[in-house]
Amino acid sequence: MKKNPIFQYLLIDYYSATPKYLQLANAIIKAISERKIEKDEVLPSINELSFEFEISRDTAEKGYKYLKQIGVLGSVPGKGYFVKTTEVKQQLKIFLLFNKLSPHKKIIYDAFAEALGDMASIDFYIYNNDFDFFKRLIQNKKNDYTHYVIVPHFNDSGGETAHEIINTIPVEKLILMDKLVPGIKGKYGAVYENFEKDIYDALEQALPQLSKYHTLKIIFPEYTYHPQEILKGFNMFCQQYAFTGKVVHNIANEPIKEGDVYINLMENDLVILIEKILATKLKVGKHVGVISYNETPLKKIILNGITTISTDFQMMGEKTAELIMQQSTEHVRIPFYLTMRSSL
Repeated sequence: MKKNPIFQYLLIDYYSATPKYLQLANAIIKAISERKIEKDEVLPSINELSFEFEISRDTAEKGYKYLKQIGVLGSVPGKGYFVKTTEVKQQLKIFLLFNKLSPHKKIIYDAFAEALGDMASIDFYIYNNDFDFFKRLIQNKKNDYTHYVIVPHFNDSGGETAHEIINTIPVEKLILMDKLVPGIKGKYGAVYENFEKDIYDALEQALPQLSKYHTLKIIFPEYTYHPQEILKGFNMFCQQYAFTGKVVHNIANEPIKEGDVYINLMENDLVILIEKILATKLKVGKHVGVISYNETPLKKIILNGITTISTDFQMMGEKTAELIMQQSTEHVRIPFYLTMRSSL
């Protein structure tokens, strides 16, 4: 059977975290907007799509139904789907690269995608804090993106040359999210945290409660994607206000002592910390203190409420979308909040 010529305009990227049905829909919209597929043209059948791209029939059908829902396609029983209109408004195509998946990254993504709405298609990739994978994804990028949104956090030392890779992206199309990278040339957009100042300011706000303790311990894994600026801010605070400060790489091996405050960055470390505290007779908020990075609903309840320090993830997604829509090269610092609860 002769292959439908429309397939030459469609592409599924199996490395992308963007759902395949949405990749299919975006590819069809792009082909229509470029007049490669004309009005009333009949599209490949569900079975043809499933066979060509090695995807399920449900995935193929979901892509078509999405396009029908937004008015791009029509359908005739027994004949399949056809192009209902070529008046499609989708001018933005975004390469979105996250370092990892987490509940907080989902908040950012959802806010970002919702703010852009139907104005953009998003190709979403995750490199799992692996610099080599990050490098490959950017080097293999297409040239037809209107914007490249990059979250640059790495587990290994390769991240020291991240600026060289990022500088291959046209600067007018670049937006850094969450973290600034030294060495980036030209004017580009950024929505970022100031990790050093954020933790210093948050601990300073908590000073009245911290004053009943003598030692601050930050649980900071030896091999981590978390910025070293966090440790700089932590150490600066301890020196400024005469606290004993300690960096703990593995909380499982750390004894729980009265008079200590524990600051955790990773959710798994928080679970281990709580288990170790509960195995003692020490009372949280009286004998030992707990501060956790990143606000979640459960932290309002655990141990009668865990004190958190957290950025505004919703705002981060929305502001990034805003920079894109306004074609702005502004650098926007996202606020960082202390939420005081009984664990301190």
